[in-house]
Amino acid sequence: MAAAQGEDGPEAGRAGYGTGRPVKVRKVFSSSPFLVSENSVRIMDGTDEGVLAWITVNYLTGLLHGDHTVGTLDLGGGSTQITFLPLAKATLDQTPADFLTWFELFNSTYRLYTHSYLGLGLKAARLAVLGASASAAQQKQMFRSHCFQPDLDAEWTFAGITYRYGGQSDGLVGFDSCYSEVQRILQGKFHHVDELQSRRFYAFSYYYDRAVDTNLIEHEDGGELTVRDFAVKAPKKSPFLCMDLAYITALLREGFGFEEDTTLQLAKKVQDIETSWTLGAILQELQPLIQSG
Repeated sequence: MAAAQGEDGPEAGRAGYGTGRPVKVRKVFSSSPFLVSENSVRIMDGTDEGVLAWITVNYLTGLLHGDHTVGTLDLGGGSTQITFLPLAKATLDQTPADFLTWFELFNSTYRLYTHSYLGLGLKAARLAVLGASASAAQQKQMFRSHCFQPDLDAEWTFAGITYRYGGQSDGLVGFDSCYSEVQRILQGKFHHVDELQSRRFYAFSYYYDRAVDTNLIEHEDGGELTVRDFAVKAPKKSPFLCMDLAYITALLREGFGFEEDTTLQLAKKVQDIETSWTLGAILQELQPLIQSG
């Protein structure tokens, strides 16, 4: 099985924020020398992506078995996922049923807390903050935000549509004003879990990329950051970077409920292997062979 994630180009995001038609992937497979069935390509559900990324990270860190697993935070363009193994009874009792999933791997049963918030990925959040729509963009409407300099007049192409954007005419600009706008799009959309404060999390995808863009971590090595670090490094004069860092900060604070001093491990790779869902998917598919071997 191969998972496709939409066809609106790289700006459409990693989590299926696109057309949902994996036609191009099917064409590649059909022209290959491999035997491929009709159902070998599908759009991956965000929850599956979260679970498989969790398996990948915990397998590579050697923490898959036991009570010291790490949680994972994945920020794509169209959606964001959070996944961890809850240990507190209160978490299991107070969590909505659709936030919990069961699966078996290597003769162990896991019950994970996992959820994918569709429409709250980094690129989708930009559109929400700006109040931008495709129809208005096609009419050349200007979308404004306090995240941008007042005299800015620029264009951004996302999913094949060009949006014109700039600052507000009142002249207000900066992290605090930007944060207020970002915070509004998150209100009432998240389930909070007290247990998060006592758990260790790995964060990747756009968390990692934006930390690299602001020199918070090295591109190859990653590193540890607190939630506060994203806010401190938010620049005032870089279009969208201030908004992106304000969004990441608000997502961690207001969305998931992490504290200012919560430490996250940012990693693009563990043992030279990407921290993505792919290895987790392979382990699930091959576990009968691995166990018998």
